[in-house]
Amino acid sequence: MENRPFRLITSGPLEALARTLEALLVVASAPLSVAELAAAADDDEARIESALELLAERFVEGRSGIVLEHVSGGYAFRASRDEAPACARLVERPVERGLSPAALETLAVAAYLGPVSRPDVARLRGVAADTVVAGLVERGLLTEAGREPGVGGAVRYRTTELFERIFGLESLSALPRLDDLGDDADSIRGRLEAVAARRGA
Repeated sequence: MENRPFRLITSGPLEALARTLEALLVVASAPLSVAELAAAADDDEARIESALELLAERFVEGRSGIVLEHVSGGYAFRASRDEAPACARLVERPVERGLSPAALETLAVAAYLGPVSRPDVARLRGVAADTVVAGLVERGLLTEAGREPGVGGAVRYRTTELFERIFGLESLSALPRLDDLGDDADSIRGRLEAVAARRGA
């Protein structure tokens, strides 16, 4: 979010609502939409949006240790980039460790083509995907999303809300278009389409 002049949340109806939203976002386990915040705060959505603007001014990158962001279709707090290493040491979550190129490739396949099965990923990447997919499921970045048609169909996987939050995406529609990926775009698109065609066969 852009840096704006800091305005202290003190008193008044809107400021009181902003403090209520702050509390709701602190205790929430997932991003909350304006509608969800309005229902929880028992207030009007237009006022919720105004109060969120107050919070955005207070909790902004470079000024606060936590940042208000619009992600996964809602609003949530996250650690600022400067404080992320300290937070990672505290919680020791596996997802905070660096992702391998194989894991990033697998996430890209699931994000652009998902839900996908392990055989889909293996065909696209040219190597077995069982270990990589299992690791991403353990980290909470992939989750099961049904099975391929037919008896004994392979499990399909899709990216999770945690994936969107970590990569700063409001939704999967915010992913860069393949046309924006440079010289490799045609190759990437061709490989994705080939896997999609095999799935539809």
